[in-house]
Order: sequence, then structure tokens, then C-alpha cells
Amino acid sequence: MCLLVLPLVSGAKNPSEYAKLLADLKAGNTNIDYARLRMSYVDSPERKKAKDTTAEEKAMSQALQSKDFAGALKDAESVLDQQYVNMDAHFVAFVAERELGDAAKADFHRTVFRGLIDSIRNSGDGKSPEKAWVVISVHEEYVVLRALGLRPSGQSLVGQNGHMYDVMKAKDEDGNEETFYFNTDIPMKDEKF
Repeated sequence: MCLLVLPLVSGAKNPSEYAKLLADLKAGNTNIDYARLRMSYVDSPERKKAKDTTAEEKAMSQALQSKDFAGALKDAESVLDQQYVNMDAHFVAFVAERELGDAAKADFHRTVFRGLIDSIRNSGDGKSPEKAWVVISVHEEYVVLRALGLRPSGQSLVGQNGHMYDVMKAKDEDGNEETFYFNTDIPMKDEKF
């Protein structure tokens, strides 16, 4: 009887690639491959089990705006428990931790935020469909534009060579407009985000 149970116990599922990268990151290794972290999240069991965080995302933003840093941090951590690749939650956690006086934790979240942003920006230059920035959610497009100090001024969806692209027009603070291309194959395939 013991021989029949052993294969079941030893045959437990291996952690997903996302879980391995996430464990490494949470252990303090901020030199991970953030693009792999984001891409592996898309098809991970962790994402399939994740709960909707819309209410917490709204609450963390409102708390941050009202300078309720403890509340903002609590809500950001709730979002990160479900979706650790959420750039807005890392940004809110960064600001909240900084304002609450924990420089080490603030620095960690700032580093993760930058790693996630850079993983998108390093996927191309965003200036053409051929060099479009690859996103795993449409929301990432807006976070990247915001991080660049731009505000969206127009959007269209185009298909080309079997791929889908969001063509985003965005203005800087002086009103100068630029156009950026985001590859939306992943969000178009699966609109859970």
C-alpha cells in the first residue's frame, strides 16, 4: 500500500516558471528577467486562480491621493497578492513605503516597477508595428505612457501580418504628440486583465 502512495506524493506538481521567478524576486533578487516574469504569468496557474482586484486598485489609488499611505499600502499588497506583475500596485507600494519611512521596501518596489516598465520598453522602440512594445494587458499601455510623462490623446486598433496593435497617440506636458505601437496579441487572445 505504501508503494502506491509514494508516486502520488512525489509526483506533486513542480512550481510554475512564474512561481519560481516570483519566489526569487520576493527573496530579494531584483536582477530577474522581468519580461519572463510577465510572460510566464499569462499562462500560469497563479493567474488562473487570481481574484479580481478592481476594487483594491481603485481603493489604493484613492488612498494614495488622500495621503492615507497605510491604507494605500494595504490595498497595494492585496493587489500584489493576486497579480504581482501589476505595475500600478508596485508604484503605490513604493510611494507608500517611502512616505511611511521604510526606505528598503520603497527601493524594492521602485526597482520592480522600473524592471516591469523596462521589460516592455526593451521589447522594441514602440515607433512602428515591427518594433511595437509587447504588453500582456491593455492597462500596461497606459502605465508605460504615464511613466514616460505622457497622456493618451487617441487610440486605434490595427491588424497587420497576423498581429494586432494598439496605436496610441500621446501628448507630453507641452502638447507635443507622439505615436506609439503596442503589440496586443496577448490581451486580445485572453481578456482576463
